[in-house]
Order: sequence, then structure tokens, then C-alpha cells
Amino acid sequence: MHAIGIDIGGTKIAGALVAENGQILKETRVPTPTSDPAELVKAVVGVIQELRDGQSVLGVGVAMAGFIDAQQSSVIYGTNFGWKNFPLKTEIEAQLDLPVIVENDANAAAWAEYRFGAGRGYQHMVMLTLGTGVGGAVIVDGRMLRGGFGVAGELGHLRVVPDGIPCGCGQKGCIESYASGTALVRTARELAASGDPAGKRLAELQAEAGELTGAQVYQAITEGDEGALGLLADVGSWTGQAIASLSAVLDPEIVVIGGGVSSAGELLLGSIREAYRKHMPAAGYRPELEIVTANFVNDAGVVGAADLARVAFSDR
Repeated sequence: MHAIGIDIGGTKIAGALVAENGQILKETRVPTPTSDPAELVKAVVGVIQELRDGQSVLGVGVAMAGFIDAQQSSVIYGTNFGWKNFPLKTEIEAQLDLPVIVENDANAAAWAEYRFGAGRGYQHMVMLTLGTGVGGAVIVDGRMLRGGFGVAGELGHLRVVPDGIPCGCGQKGCIESYASGTALVRTARELAASGDPAGKRLAELQAEAGELTGAQVYQAITEGDEGALGLLADVGSWTGQAIASLSAVLDPEIVVIGGGVSSAGELLLGSIREAYRKHMPAAGYRPELEIVTANFVNDAGVVGAADLARVAFSDR
């Protein structure tokens, strides 16, 4: 039986009708109403109703950024909207005759990779998404690690530099401040403005576009610009160091790297693997995990959310 996956983003709500094998059968997108929670719930319900029309649907999984409680019901804190203790499951189910679960968006994306993508065939997987921030998710023995309060897996907030760069979480020195796409653009702007010859191409691209964004940084990387490649290697180094520490605690078989920065592919993975091996505890005396890029690009959230709903409601 099919399930529906919803991914609530800051600007759009994506939805998909998903088959048991992870194939998307039907999909739609609408703008996200950000000013009123009631309007957002109404929009989500409208997407679900459009997708279920004429279909037999087992349940709905809704993914969004933020802290979700252990019951997969309420949004303890919604990153994009500032929600606190919002009963999203109850609000949606009140307007539908379908069961609903709510899931963190990074968890949903990781589940898609575990079930149908780069992590398929493994039982112990970690995912890191290097995008605007650094998202994370942990799968142990084929189960999502949620923790006692439901908010496990916030791997981007591992502190790697004591009293380091301030992070949006309120602390300093989190991996998110060093290995995210935002961090990459920040360091690229700093290099472009420094007068250092290594930043010459980045400065040129900044002058041409009027502003240096991720698109220009990625262009410099694909052109083989040494300055941009050096900054990408720094991102990889921080990520590899974090993975080395995670391996000591979680012992995953595979780490999947997603998010916009992962589009650099092997240019990024090479520096991640090098740093992981350099900082791995008991190097040479323990098995090495695999580090790969994610298979899914844009649909991981809806596919993962739908499959998590199928797992949750399969006995109904």
C-alpha cells in the first residue's frame, strides 16, 4: 500500500505519493505559508488530499526542520517558524481520516538513503548533510536513533573548536560553523576580500555577480581554482575529523554525505576520507567505515517521510 510523504521547508511544501519500493508515483509543491500555523496546516492537508485522490493510502509522514518529540507528534521547536510545542500531528489528523507521524527532516532524508539509496544493505549508518547548516541522523541496527526526548542526531552541533566561531544554536565552535555551505561561503568571501592571490578568482566572480554566493564558489571549484579548492578541503577536513569522533561512539559501517556541498563529489570526499583516517582512534586496529555521497538529491525528505509512515502504520 502507498504512503504519502510531506517535506515542509521554509519556502515550499513538497509532497509525494510513494510506493513500497521508494518510487514516487505522484508529487506536488505549494508555497509555505509562514505567518500563520493554521494556514500552514491547511496547506499541508490540501497537499495530502490532492495526492491521495483515488489512491489507497496507509498513512502520512511529515518532515520538517527542528526538534520533534519522541512520540513523533509535536514540534518541540520548529527551526524555520519559531514554533514551540506545536501539536502538528493532532492538527493535521483533525482534518483527515489518515494517521500521521512527524519527523525531523534530516532523519527523513537519512531514512530514504538507508532504505533505497547509498545506505541500502547496511544496518548501521550515519548521515551528515552539509547545506545551510549541518544536519545529521543516526541509524543503529536498522532503527532510527531518536534519543530519550526525540532530538538525537543533531550532529552539526558537535563542538570541534572550544570557544570557536559562534553557531546559530547559541554555542561556539560547532561543526556547523566550519563545515556547512554557509561556512564555505563565509570563508570564500573572507578570502576574496583579503587581497591574497589565492582569492583572486573568487574576487573576480564576486565583482561579476555583485555578491559571492554558493553558486559562484561552486563555479570556482569546478574551474579548479586553487583558492576555492583549498576552502573545500578545509570543509572536508573538519567533516572527516567529526566522523572520526563519531566512529568511536557509534561505530557505523557507512557515512553518507548529503546537502548542497556534497555536489562537489570526490573533490570533497577525498579530503573527508584523508582527515577521517588521520584522526581515527586506534587507526590500523579497527575496520574503516565507508564514506559516500547521497544518492537522492531533492526527494529524500518526502521518500523517507513516506516510508517511515509505512513502517509506523504497517500493522494497521
